[in-house]
Amino acid sequence: MKRPRRLAVVLPLLLLAACRAPETSTAPPSIQFTTVPPAAVGGSERMSRIAGRVTGAWRGHRLVLYARSGVWWVQPMTVQPFTAVQANGTWETTTHLGSEYAALLVDEAFRPPDTTESLPKAGGPVLTVATVKGGGRNTDAPKTLTFSGYDWLVREVPSDRGGQNDYDPANAWTDPEGLLHLRLTKRDGTWTSAEVILTRTLGYGTYAFTVRDTSTLDPAAAFGMFTWDDEALDQNHREMNIDLSRWGDPTMPNAQFVLQPYYVPANVVRFPAPAGTLTHAFRWQPGRASFRTTRGRNPLAGDVVARHEFTSGVPSPGTERVRLNLYYFRYAPRQPQQDVEMVVERFQYLP
Repeated sequence: MKRPRRLAVVLPLLLLAACRAPETSTAPPSIQFTTVPPAAVGGSERMSRIAGRVTGAWRGHRLVLYARSGVWWVQPMTVQPFTAVQANGTWETTTHLGSEYAALLVDEAFRPPDTTESLPKAGGPVLTVATVKGGGRNTDAPKTLTFSGYDWLVREVPSDRGGQNDYDPANAWTDPEGLLHLRLTKRDGTWTSAEVILTRTLGYGTYAFTVRDTSTLDPAAAFGMFTWDDEALDQNHREMNIDLSRWGDPTMPNAQFVLQPYYVPANVVRFPAPAGTLTHAFRWQPGRASFRTTRGRNPLAGDVVARHEFTSGVPSPGTERVRLNLYYFRYAPRQPQQDVEMVVERFQYLP
């Protein structure tokens, strides 16, 4: 009768020891890369798959990925900075391209910065850090088009402008007359946006965009004509905008001039853009950015609809490029009621 009692005591002890074994393990966690994106100049136009495996992860642990392009940028987006570790230890996501890639295994207390000059060291909420150089050359050529005598890249990857939006290269094209068409459309139950990016920088000068009637633009749609520099954090990405949108509110004026950062009240000037073809333009000079919208197709001679000059916080030139995009403003109270199409007749640049 004694043997069964001993077994009854020993068995729970063995089970308890087995449950505690992982907690007392001294092996540190580690991260491996199994799929490494190519090394390429960073930018917001393209993404690639990245994957790997984690050992030693516990419940609540997750990954934060970064791609290096000048500085480290959190991936895949600032609104989606965490990557889950699966039950078998594998992980997978997409990343913008860069010269180097990093994965951090962190606990729930870690709050990742959007960008950083240097990666955090292991310690505290950061359990371990792994980096890898970009792989071989990326041979997949992005889609481009020619418009107004310039070459433009067509966006293929998501962005968080106006909320998280998907982009489809099929939504941007030029017609036989050379006019640029951008479409916001619903495919397979998902709204897809459009964006084109000039392949070169232009610097100081006059930028003019002739756009066909946008007075009936859906309140949930937004069309932007702007400059953007991926790396110029200290100058608000050198972003200067002409936006056509009611931002989800049908009672709002449908156009605005913006010098970033937009949260400074003096940096946003809203106005009603009338029906008909309009030319929106800004002249960028040292310490000065002069915006105006005119009727018709001549940026210098049409009747002036609105104008404003910014003289504080105007950026200096760098590696900014012009972008034209049409997207779904995700914070609107209701989604677009039908497909939206914009027609840009011409882009002009005058030094």
